[in-house]
Amino acid sequence: MPVQTNNINVFALFLPEIKEFLKEKKFQELKELLKKIHSMDLSEGFKNLTSQEQVLVFKLLSTKKAIEVFENLKIDEQSFLLNNLGNKEVSQILNEMAADERARLFKDLPERVIKKFFGLMKKEEVDDVKKLMSFKEGTAGSLMTTDFVELKKEMSARRAILKIQEHQRAGQIRNIYSAYVTDDEHKLLGGIGLQMLLSAPPDMLIRDIMGSVELIKVNVDLDDEEVAKLFTKYDLSDLPVINGDNRLVGIITVDDIVDLIHKEATKDIYEIGKMSVRKGEEISYAASNVVSLVKRRAGWLIFLLIFDFLTGTVLKTFEHALGSVVALAFFIPMLLDTGGNAGAQTSITIIRGFATGDVTFKNIWRVVKMEFFAALFMGFIVGFVALLRAFFLQHDLLLALVVGLTMGLIVLLAIATGIFLPVISKRVGLDPAVLAGPITTSIVDVIGLIIYFKVAQFILPMLKGHI
Repeated sequence: MPVQTNNINVFALFLPEIKEFLKEKKFQELKELLKKIHSMDLSEGFKNLTSQEQVLVFKLLSTKKAIEVFENLKIDEQSFLLNNLGNKEVSQILNEMAADERARLFKDLPERVIKKFFGLMKKEEVDDVKKLMSFKEGTAGSLMTTDFVELKKEMSARRAILKIQEHQRAGQIRNIYSAYVTDDEHKLLGGIGLQMLLSAPPDMLIRDIMGSVELIKVNVDLDDEEVAKLFTKYDLSDLPVINGDNRLVGIITVDDIVDLIHKEATKDIYEIGKMSVRKGEEISYAASNVVSLVKRRAGWLIFLLIFDFLTGTVLKTFEHALGSVVALAFFIPMLLDTGGNAGAQTSITIIRGFATGDVTFKNIWRVVKMEFFAALFMGFIVGFVALLRAFFLQHDLLLALVVGLTMGLIVLLAIATGIFLPVISKRVGLDPAVLAGPITTSIVDVIGLIIYFKVAQFILPMLKGHI
């Protein structure tokens, strides 16, 4: 995410000066200026430069900073740079990128481009990319990096620290929070936090200070949402990833989990709002245009519109009731809007519960029971308020009774729909947010109207002959 100070776009403060140095070809001065700008701010502001300026600025960055900037660019910006830099520069970037970031980049590149770049990379880095790309999207394997430190249990704390320093100097580890202890076959034995290692007596053996990782180690095939729950539950900075033989194959760090949670939250919000989610990619007004907005919204709107055609059909079916008691029409928006709100409240709570692990299929009936009794109370309360409103507006007790009773029943229907749609979608393997929001509202609108007119036909004398 972009780094900002006091909600100010930091890159924008430097942009006029950058443009001026580029125009006057004062490259040495520009190089010094770029040292003062944070890598994340440079990545965020890259889109404000022309194509030629992007290449010039990138070439003026130090190797370390260039790689940091590159890793945080969008895929199209990364592809542009790789296609416009020399082979030597491309080789350096690809070989020194963080393993997980490099794998994500290659997953989005065409096959012919991948082959070209593989020819510029070291064999071990190529093998590493192929290994990471082999893991299924949405699993722990797709999130992990192979940049980690392995220690042996017979090492002293001093030797372990020296080994970590060697990895750091070689640029093999970007962020290190923990080191993991393995045997000669790379099977995971335990782990040790960097802080604990630094505070240990230099001659103490690793086996005497390492901790268990049984609760936090994950298999490469574990769903990434389950991984995120572990990070939240145990307040982790990283965790080890193993294969079926308990061999350590990688680690997942908290920065990747923050990105994952951000994407999943964005995805859920867009799904509830019925927009194309595109893997959790945010809609940015700075980067979007009218066509892209229409593409992400129009499909679901058309689907929901077709579904809502049923509302008109229901109204036409009961046009006699409306013609006989025109006042029935006064309360339709109030009834349906309240039902939609009640359904949305429930579905969002259930969806959030599934996401956090608070709702599972082990406790689902307890949740349903709780929501059912809550629905009864809310139906009674809201129905009574609606009854009073109808009575004071029309001074007709029977009509008020129709509105109040219908309101209570619609709230019950809405809450039941808000529960069961997410549960059903979860059971069949869909994201619970897919069947929430507007779909819940549409169902409540159609069935709610039928309930309303049936109750009216049952209670109002002038309509009883038309049941």
